[in-house]
Amino acid sequence: MTNSAEERPQTALVVVAHPDDAEFGCGATIAAWVREGWAVTLVVCTDGGAGGPDDATDVSAEARRRISDTRKAEQRAAAEVLGLQEVVFLDLPDGQLEPTIALRREIVRQIRRVRAVRLVCQSPDRVWAPSYALGRYHPDHLAVGTAVLAAVYPAAQNSWDFPELLAEGFMPSRVKELWVIAAPHLNHAVDIAATFEVKLAALRCHVSQLGTDQTALAERMRAWAVERGEPFGLALAEAFHRVEN
Repeated sequence: MTNSAEERPQTALVVVAHPDDAEFGCGATIAAWVREGWAVTLVVCTDGGAGGPDDATDVSAEARRRISDTRKAEQRAAAEVLGLQEVVFLDLPDGQLEPTIALRREIVRQIRRVRAVRLVCQSPDRVWAPSYALGRYHPDHLAVGTAVLAAVYPAAQNSWDFPELLAEGFMPSRVKELWVIAAPHLNHAVDIAATFEVKLAALRCHVSQLGTDQTALAERMRAWAVERGEPFGLALAEAFHRVEN
C-alpha cells in the first residue's frame, strides 16, 4: 500500500540532467520550500562531464573526469546555498542521456527512498516559442522529463513495476504533486521575491559554466522572473506545469 501525503513529512525531490539545471529552473522555489520546512533532495542524472568549452580539443576521458569533478563540487556548493538536504549524482554520461528503463528504475528508487510528496523535473516537451535560452531544448533535459513522468506514474506507486526494488526495501510510494519546468503550458507560479537573490547566489557557485562576472546573467534572470510572474500577478516568479496525482 502506498502511504498518503498526510502520513509523510514535507519531502521534495528535484530531478534534473546536469549540475546547474536546478538553479536555473527552480532555484528560488527550492529556497522558498526550504524556508517553509521542506526537506529537498536533488538528483542529477548525468556526470556533467561534457560541460567544457564548445571548441575544446582535449576531449579525453581524463578531461571529462576533471570537468565532472569540478561541476559536482560546484553543485554541492550551490546546494549548500539553497539549503538542500542532499545531492545524488547518478553519473550517467553527459550528452548521451536516454529515457531508458534503467534510468526509470533509478528514479523510482529515489522517489521511494525519500518518499517524495513533491517532485520537480524538466519538461519532456519542447516549447516552440522565444525563450531566454536554448538550453531547454537539450536532449538530456527532454530525456529526464520523459523518464520522470514514467517513473512517477505508475511505476513509483506500483508494486508490479520493478519488483526487485521491493527486495531492496524500496516500497511503493505515491508522488502527490508533479511540478514540470519549462513546460508548454504553465499553470502555477511561486512568488520568489524573497528568495530571488538566493537563486543568484547559488548560480554564482557554477563558475566553470557561468564565469565569475554574472551581472548580465542576473539581469537576464530577473527579466525572466518578471515575465514569468506577470500572468499570475507576481513581481518575480518561477512558473511550472503542476499536476496532482
